This record gives sequence, C-alpha cells and structure tokens, in this order.
Amino acid sequence: MTDTSSRPRLDKSWLYRQSRMLHAYLSAFAFIALMLFSLSGLLLNHPDWFKGKADSLEHTITLTPAELAEAQRSDDPVRAAAAIVAERLPLKGEYKSGELMDSEAQVRFEGVSGKSDLFINLQDGQVEATVEAATLTTMLHDLHRGKNSGAAWSWVIDLTAILTLLFSLLGYVLFFSLRFRLATSLKLTTVSLVILGGIIVVFVP
Repeated sequence: MTDTSSRPRLDKSWLYRQSRMLHAYLSAFAFIALMLFSLSGLLLNHPDWFKGKADSLEHTITLTPAELAEAQRSDDPVRAAAAIVAERLPLKGEYKSGELMDSEAQVRFEGVSGKSDLFINLQDGQVEATVEAATLTTMLHDLHRGKNSGAAWSWVIDLTAILTLLFSLLGYVLFFSLRFRLATSLKLTTVSLVILGGIIVVFVP
C-alpha cells in the first residue's frame, strides 16, 4: 500500500491569501486600464456619438539655401527636408511616409496628437504645410487600437492585456474559496461562454 501521508499537499489557505493579495494589487492598475479601453472601445464602436471637428492650420515657409543643401547631401533628401521643417513648424505626429515627384516632396506625419501634410519644393525651398490636431475621440480611437502611438504605448497595451488576464484568473481562483458561490459562478461562466459563442456563430458575418 502506498503511503500518501508523506506526499506534499497544496496549502489552499496560502494560495487563497496570495491570490487575494495579488488580486488587490493588480486591481489598482487593471481597473483604470479597463475603464480607459472600455470607453475608447465604446466610442470606436459608435463613432457617430461624438463628432468633434478637428482644428486645421495652414503654414507657409521657405527653406534657406543652406537648409536645402543640407537636405540634398543626405541619403534621404525628402526625410531630411521634412526633419528641417519639423524644427521650424509645430507639426503634429511623426514621420510616416514621403515621396519625391520631380522636384516636389510630399510628406505625411501621423500620430495620436494629429497629422501633418507637407509639400516641399526641393529647388526653391517653398514649403506648404497643413497641420490637423486630433479630436479627443480620434485620440481615444488611436490609443485603443495602438495606431501611430509608438512603442511605449504598445507595451502599455500588452501589459494591460497580461495583467487583465492575470486579474481574471486570480478572480476564478478566489471563486474556489467561496464554496457557497462556486456552483453558481461556474454555471454563470458556462452560460456566458455559450452566449458569446452563439453570437459569434449566428450573428457575426
């Protein structure tokens, strides 16, 4: 007969204490992140709720011969000229794309804060810039999708997803410490999964 008394057993009370502690600590960040992504997701799903008007400004400047020469010496004259313009004008966004047609460069800057379109003549230095600031709704949309938001915000999205997953898993662990609610919680979980799965199969094209 095998002696099972010497086998190590899981200390459930310790597991539940640790789960409660971690659940409480994670909630400080998780609740704020969940509210932000829930709000932005709601606005993303209903873009007609708040139709703010973006502010747009027109700028015209002329690059100096020295600035033009500096751009022409670069391996990428279009990007170099755009960087010079960005030092002189309050542009929105970061360099996204640029192309050269004859002697005129067309440049696009994009970011959560807004976008900028540049037309730069690399012969005479004439620059026309249109700068459009983002509305609060479009900013929330871009933050929710991680569009043009940079590497730092991409890490925030990943961290939020991981912490929310851990937060949810710890919540399920704590269900096991509440025996009188366990059966109800499992039933609700099963019903929720069935409803979500049914909606996906039946209504989602």
